[in-house]
Amino acid sequence: MGGPVMKARKEFDVPYPNLYGTPGYHKKADEFNRVQRGHQNMFETLGTFQIAALIGGLKHPLTCAASGVFYCAGCFLFLKGYADQSLDVKVARHMKGGPIKYIGYFSALGSCISLSLSMLGYL
Repeated sequence: MGGPVMKARKEFDVPYPNLYGTPGYHKKADEFNRVQRGHQNMFETLGTFQIAALIGGLKHPLTCAASGVFYCAGCFLFLKGYADQSLDVKVARHMKGGPIKYIGYFSALGSCISLSLSMLGYL
């Protein structure tokens, strides 16, 4: 996931320590920021996904393993869609398969809820 960001840093001339390109200072700030935001989106949900997959995996290990595949593939496709300059920024992240990530995310969350309800005696 970091590879496209490093490539974009060189291509759009946004050196470290800048996390994002600054409009007016960096010539292609918006183009770089689309790649960076696609990458950053994974980190916004990664912690919750990992905890849900680890806990839910105690009862549903195969489901959580499959949800990890969907989540990782979806994050990659989300990044690819968001970074595609030919697509409108409002829908770009969903145009190349990014929503697959939510199948994995909610499967892990559902597995976690299933384990919780089992421990409480409801399932």
